[in-house]
Amino acid sequence: MERAVTVSLSLEGFGAEFKSIEQVTNKNFSYLFNQGVMINPTLLLVLTSAPVPQAESGASSEQMVAIFLMEIVLMLFFGRLLGELMQRIGQPAVMGQLIAGVIIGPSVFGLMMPAAYKMIFPDVVAQKKMIDAISQLGILMLLLLTGMETDLRLVSRMRRTAFFTSLSGIIFPFTCGYLLGEFLPDSMLPDPSQRLVTSLFLATALSISSVKIVAMVIMEVGFLRRNVGQIILASAILDDTIGWIIIAIIGGIASGGSVNLKVVGFAFLGTIAFLAVSFTLGRRVVAYVIRWTNDNLIIDMPVITAILILMILMSLITDYIGVHTVLGAFVVGILVGQSPILTKHIEEQLRGLIVAFFAPVFFTVAGREIDLTVLKSFYQIKIALLFILIASFGKVVGCYLGGRVGGLGTKEARALAIGMNARGSTEVIVATIGLSLGVLNRDLFTLIVVMAIATTLVTPPLLRWALSRIPPTGEEKERLEREAAEAKEFVPKLERLLIAVDGSLDGKLASTLAGLFAGSRKIMTTVLELGQGERRQTLIPKDKSGELVKSSVEVGARSQTESGQEDSAETPTLIVNRMSVAELSEGIRSEIQKGYDMLFLGIRHVLTSSRENGEENMGGVGDLIQQFKGASALAIAKGNEKPEATTQALRILVPMTGTDYSRRGAEVAVALAKASKARVTVLHVSPPSDEMDVIRRPNEPLVAGRALVKEVQSLGKREGVSVRALVKVSNTPETAILRQVRRGGHNLIVVGVKVRPGEKLFFGRRIAVLLDRSPCSVLLVNS
Repeated sequence: MERAVTVSLSLEGFGAEFKSIEQVTNKNFSYLFNQGVMINPTLLLVLTSAPVPQAESGASSEQMVAIFLMEIVLMLFFGRLLGELMQRIGQPAVMGQLIAGVIIGPSVFGLMMPAAYKMIFPDVVAQKKMIDAISQLGILMLLLLTGMETDLRLVSRMRRTAFFTSLSGIIFPFTCGYLLGEFLPDSMLPDPSQRLVTSLFLATALSISSVKIVAMVIMEVGFLRRNVGQIILASAILDDTIGWIIIAIIGGIASGGSVNLKVVGFAFLGTIAFLAVSFTLGRRVVAYVIRWTNDNLIIDMPVITAILILMILMSLITDYIGVHTVLGAFVVGILVGQSPILTKHIEEQLRGLIVAFFAPVFFTVAGREIDLTVLKSFYQIKIALLFILIASFGKVVGCYLGGRVGGLGTKEARALAIGMNARGSTEVIVATIGLSLGVLNRDLFTLIVVMAIATTLVTPPLLRWALSRIPPTGEEKERLEREAAEAKEFVPKLERLLIAVDGSLDGKLASTLAGLFAGSRKIMTTVLELGQGERRQTLIPKDKSGELVKSSVEVGARSQTESGQEDSAETPTLIVNRMSVAELSEGIRSEIQKGYDMLFLGIRHVLTSSRENGEENMGGVGDLIQQFKGASALAIAKGNEKPEATTQALRILVPMTGTDYSRRGAEVAVALAKASKARVTVLHVSPPSDEMDVIRRPNEPLVAGRALVKEVQSLGKREGVSVRALVKVSNTPETAILRQVRRGGHNLIVVGVKVRPGEKLFFGRRIAVLLDRSPCSVLLVNS
């Protein structure tokens, strides 16, 4: 079937027949708009991607595929190579990919070797659409990744400054860009009758900062976690989101220099409703889909497939309401980034494909659209400089004034204005959309991209200069030190916790401690309960252990709110499964494979059981602990106090050595103390001087011991936990620990251990003695 017939059939309901797609996109676009039809970029791309007969292309499908693969190879090779070179000189890789597109485009390759250029990049619609399809998918993938890297807490924390900066930073350059479009000569416009739409596109293209470029620049200069860096990024997030809504509405509902208020209202209200639903119900749906897919499907990378499906579905929804598909992809990225589990894992898997394939292809395709012959005259060069000056003036002045109104000082506002002037990828995407809609021609497209490249190239050195004059002080300095310390710890990196308990005292103790730990750290938690009967799953079970975990999680979550580190006492997701004793080890093994960072165990006789004694289930649990790659914690209830009463007034003792697993035990102890508002005593036992080897100085172990306990005190200070430090000298550490338990009235020992290979769980002779003789409960943190 001919392409014209296909279009005619699809549009005959509107009372018109079109002989070519060009008539739809150019001559009759206003007709469809005036009929109330929502025309958006995706519809146009679908229509213009209609099949072309082989006679028109002059090449077989096999030849077209071969040419397509050759184009991909050139784009990947030159895009990645020049991206590498740009990064080596301190510029973002995207700049190199745009320059690569210029080199293999008509401006260089086409001018120097026209015959070879036409062979590799033939002027055939179907051939172009093959690359365009990859490029359009690349846009969605880039916005998905950008959304995952977006931290909405930055917007909340710096909302006043970010709001004024973003608002002022859009209004000023938008006004300048609109005036520029109104005064451009008719010869530079694709259609003088659509000057309004072209002016609006220019205004938007000149007013949006690129979140991706801004984030890359701030990251490269090492200011991503600085206050001013967070303000810049938060402002860019608002700026970018508002900009995409504006560009989507303009691209979807404006035509022929007029605006349909009905369509504008539908697009605007639809966008508001979409964002409201996405950030309320959508957050839970995305988190549930990620967890369910990860836990129930056994194929390779099911979560990635689920996320891509969500991205496309959300893009179709935004397409339907009349805004560009990129908004849907961006929102899905934000929701995935806020998922309580697998966030880093998902980002790593997606980033490789996007950075290595989609980004080079998209930006190289965009670079190929740049026609430098536009700058062949001095007049055109002046126009390009005018674009750069107007865009920079509007953005810098607007953001500087917004920063000052938002409460920033002169130096901070200056750095903010310079950082927000980085454009790059967003302007290229906007210009590509405008070009595909026909409201921008190749000349204006080139001028916008040249402006984007120029503003981005000058931003890193200027931003380094501005930021170097803003040293961290006060609260910011303390926060940076805290984040640097947490980067070396393992507790802040935990995303998912598994609790396996029975109805014993050990199980009750583990349930309560694990609940406190999960609540204080806001970690997604699954509870496996041992009992009689069939396996079942419920969100709030009636079983005692589940209730203990739930109540403890709520206590731990409240502790975070009261300490001022969280805005709300929202508890993390808690799921409870029940299984029979017969399926104990196999059930835990199956659950572990779903991806957990830490395992809490409270099972009677788990330490004393082995396969030699015929206790297959318990021995299997011991094997699991030895094979588990994450950290595990074993609760052993002792003493006269009930586990529930013990955790209401914790008095924690932490024996410390110089090992990494000992340090991890201290981290868990501090987290428990913070959740229960308890105190921690950290004890290091040093050997007597007469037992020192000849190489070491007599007081060296004492100095090292004091340094160890001081580190834990620093950890407690950061977390708001009181830590008492003790260094004792004894040739029997376990005896010194037990003596301190009695003197200090401690009711819980938290000790870092490392499991030794064997038929049953064994953590060394000293730990065995401690477990045998301890008058209070013990939590063994194995890693």
